[in-house]
Formats: sequence, structure tokens, C-alpha cells
Amino acid sequence: MGFNGCVLIMDHNQERRSRLEAILSFMQVEWRSGSRANDLACLREQPHTMTVLLGETDSLPEELLQEHAQHVFITLEPLRVTAANLLGTLNDLTYDELTRLLGQAEHWRPVAQSHKQEQCLKELLVGESPSMQAVKGLIRQVAGKQANVLLLGESGTGKEVIAQAIHSLSQQAEGPFVPINCGAIPAELLESELFGHEKGAFTGAVSARKGRFELANGGTLFLDEIGDMPLPMQVKLLRVLQERTFERVGGTRPIKANVRIIAATHRDLESMIREQRFREDLYYRLNVFPITAPPLRERRDDLSLLLTELIERHRAVHHVDLGFTPAAVHALQGYHWPGNVRELSNLVERMMILCPDKQVEPMDLPEKYRGDHVPESFDDMDEQAALASIFSGDGVDVDHEVASFFDMEMQAQVPAGVNGDAHMPELGDEGINLKEMLAGIEVEMIGRALDASDGVVARAAEHLGMRRTTLVEKIKKYGIGRE
Repeated sequence: MGFNGCVLIMDHNQERRSRLEAILSFMQVEWRSGSRANDLACLREQPHTMTVLLGETDSLPEELLQEHAQHVFITLEPLRVTAANLLGTLNDLTYDELTRLLGQAEHWRPVAQSHKQEQCLKELLVGESPSMQAVKGLIRQVAGKQANVLLLGESGTGKEVIAQAIHSLSQQAEGPFVPINCGAIPAELLESELFGHEKGAFTGAVSARKGRFELANGGTLFLDEIGDMPLPMQVKLLRVLQERTFERVGGTRPIKANVRIIAATHRDLESMIREQRFREDLYYRLNVFPITAPPLRERRDDLSLLLTELIERHRAVHHVDLGFTPAAVHALQGYHWPGNVRELSNLVERMMILCPDKQVEPMDLPEKYRGDHVPESFDDMDEQAALASIFSGDGVDVDHEVASFFDMEMQAQVPAGVNGDAHMPELGDEGINLKEMLAGIEVEMIGRALDASDGVVARAAEHLGMRRTTLVEKIKKYGIGRE
């Protein structure tokens, strides 16, 4: 009949189950049946779509259908329930009727597989921003192919999670997913880690050992931080990718490399090639299908979803709940996140320790996440934000204060009537350095506030409408002296 799937019989009626087993055997269709616990375990562990003949059950059919939406169900008894994955009821246990329903299941299977892929992507890759939707689209395109994939992006953006998603949607999904960090293993041990070794291959090799290529047989090998791999190992890896075979250290027997390769790096490999620190031929072997993981600062709209996911993940470890108020989320969205999702995960865990079972307010966050932190480099701060931060505070009209102070400073420093404008300096052909000018204004105002408060930083901070710790950081940054 051309049915290529597997049928699972879930029925406590022994007589009916035996008859179905006989019919399916006659039809030369693969089938399974057994105890209730084994049936449910089979459903949960099955990576591919199964056709389930559902008879008498101990749980509600609605719950079962919802929990295993990737499978196709055919009931053996009439049920008052409708679901996309419920084809119908097998009223007559006949060859013709079973053939008809299994034929429908065969046509429905691609739909079920697509549903499973979407569920997998939703669970593994949290986010609905345009940049994440683009990444998911690329994963859908390449997952079913055998092409090597190169994942690019900053540290902490979730490149290994993307690799796991590709593996889960690939033809190697039933095989192992084996990661190895090429930068975390000493150069002299990396060859053994990748290819394994024979007994006596070197001092300490008291027995033969499989390497990651062998352990990943039939699955996916994830080469993380490939940019940190030493040049001698790059040559050996290139040979394996070209010939699809390798030998253990100290061995002579060729072993077939039946693995799918996914590599990742946060480094600029093209620059490394120009500097002769990365082999160009290996780069093109790996870079068949590149995917760039977007940094968190480019997907700020996903921050709420990520917080929910990370809270759920850490709740299982710390056994406490946590929430973030809209104001706290807004503050976090204004942060630049150099550590990306990894940094966000660390923050959630820290807040679970500091604020267990509470709603986190902006004031509960570490200072640099509140929106008034002074970056290490002035070049990274927006000019308007740099000036506005001096006057930030409760009840202060920032725009009005900035405009008034700007007029006051220009009035003091620029002769009246210059360029016919209200105390504004003339740009001229060479222009002005706005950042240096704003920094000078900030230094001048901090100095005046310190003079007016007799050098008491707390009082000067009150005059400037900022926190004492923020003012201390600015004083250190600009090297402002007591005098």
C-alpha cells in the first residue's frame, strides 16, 4: 500500500489489539504495541511522526492529542473531540478500512512534520523579532540538507542553541549532538579529543579512546570557537572534511566520518585569513551556509520573552519565582548588552538571589542596568544623553533644563551676536567637536557643583540631580581634582 511509517497501537482491549497486529503484519506495515507506560514513552521519544491507533485510554483524549500534536491519531472508538491531528475513527477492523485511513495518515505526515519543526524552533529559539525570524528561516532552509554550516556572531548570542535547532530538524536528529570547544582544549590534546587515540599512542594512553568524530557518528559535530583552533589542527581538520575519513592518534585504520559539521566563531575569520592565522581553504569548506546570530541589542523587543524563558529555566534550580515590572523591562531595553543573552541569563539568576519571589523594580537592578550608568568610553554615549544625564532626576524637566543650561553656557563663553544666532557658536568650515564640547560643559558644571558644596560629593550630586555613585564615576572618569 506504500505506507512507510510506523503504527503504534494504544489499546487495552487485548482481543482488538491482537487483530490489528495481525492485519498490520499482513499489510507488511511496521507496528508497535505494549503496555501503557511503554506506549507513552515511545510517543515522547519518537523523533518522527507516528500513526497512533487509539483505543481505550486512561487519560482524556483531548490532553493526549494536545501533548503529542506531531503525531497522527486514529481512534478505535467514537470520541466527541476534534483536532487537526485526529483523522477519524476506525469503526470496522477491516483491511480496506485500515488501508484507507493509513493512506490519509501518509498524506498528513508532512504537515505534522512541519508542525513539529515549528514547535522545535519556538522552544529552542526564543524571540519573534525580525532578526530572529530571519535566523529561523535560514534554519528551515538548511536543516534538511547535508551542507556544512558556519555560525557567526558575538559571544553569548546563542550560537550553540542555533546548532541544536539545526540538528533537531535535520536528517541526523536521531543521532547524537556532540559539541566541542576548540579554544578550551590545549593544542597538544585537541587532536586526540577530535579523532581519538589507540592504546599506547602517547604517555598516559593506557587504553583506546574514541574521539568526538566517532562519538558523533550518524549525528552532528558542533565545532565551537573554530577561530581558536591552532593552524596545525586546521590542516588535519581540512583533510577530514575533504576525504570524510580520519585515523585515531597512533592508529593506521581509516575510520569513516559520518557526521554533519556545524562550526561557530565570534572572530572575524576573513581578517584572520589576511593575517595568516586561519586557513582560507578551511574557511570555504566550513562557510557553505553562514548564519549570523543577532546580538541582543538588535532584538530588544525579544527581551520580555527571553526574561520569561530564563526565569522559568532558573526557577527549577533556585526554587523561587521572579518578575520584572514594565519599568524594569524598559530600563533593561536601554542597556547595550555586551554579553548578550548569556549576560541576561546571569542577571536573571542574580536577581533571583537578591529579590526572591518579588517583582524587580528599576532601583533593584545593578546600577549599570538602570539607564544612568556612565560607559567606560565617552564615544559610546549619545551626545544628548550625555548632557541630559546631568539633570536626570525625579520631577526635573530634562529638556527644559538642558536647553536653559546650554543657553547659559553659550552666553558665558561666546560673544553676543556671533553669527546672528542666540549665543550659538559658529560651525565654520572646519566644524566643531560636539562630544568634546559637551564633555567640557559636563566637567565645568561638576566643578561648579563641587565648589558650591565645599567638595561634598553627596551635596554636589543633589545640585546636579544625579545619584552620588554616578557623580563619583564621572569625577574618576574626567580626573576632576578637589581644587
